Amino acid sequence: MSANTGELITIQMSQINPKERISKIKAIKMFETGFLNKLEAGKFETLSKIHKYLFEDIFPFAGEIRSENIAKGNFRFTPVMYLKASLEHIDSMPQSNFDEIIEKYVEMNIAHPFREGNGRSTRIWLDLILKKEIGKVIDWNKVDKEDYFLAMERSPVKTVEIKELLKKALTSDTNNREIYMKGIDASYHYEGYNIFKSSDLK
Repeated sequence: MSANTGELITIQMSQINPKERISKIKAIKMFETGFLNKLEAGKFETLSKIHKYLFEDIFPFAGEIRSENIAKGNFRFTPVMYLKASLEHIDSMPQSNFDEIIEKYVEMNIAHPFREGNGRSTRIWLDLILKKEIGKVIDWNKVDKEDYFLAMERSPVKTVEIKELLKKALTSDTNNREIYMKGIDASYHYEGYNIFKSSDLK
């Protein structure tokens, strides 16, 4: 394959699926500008700001609570009529240690407050809580996609599996740009977005 052919494929991929490229660039800026450091850890308002920052150039509903019921497979996320009450409850949940933080994360996943982009924005939200509360973040590059989804599927019943999986991937290197970038790539890979590497984007 010639260099020119390779360039053409990259351009075509970008045109087919610009969402990944656009929001990954925003994710990088979120880290590099210190945007995340200014947010209050553990609040829905913070998650809403993260979602809006990531997706405001893609979704007209970026940062806004969904107005329709949604499901994934056989699992139905929190019904719209209970969603605001659920988010208020999550805001009030404790977050002083690892177990409490993951329990809060699981509840936010069950709430699934946005129409799209919940997983990617909520994993950033989770890392912000871990960083501010216990001085650690998750190296998502070390968390297998299938193991993660299986653990998350079972988390509404038992949180032990997801806690053990994520605890093994904890790192104290909270300001490491490479870990953050690889983590963004892994997080997007979970959702089927894996054309662009964060390290190649500006």
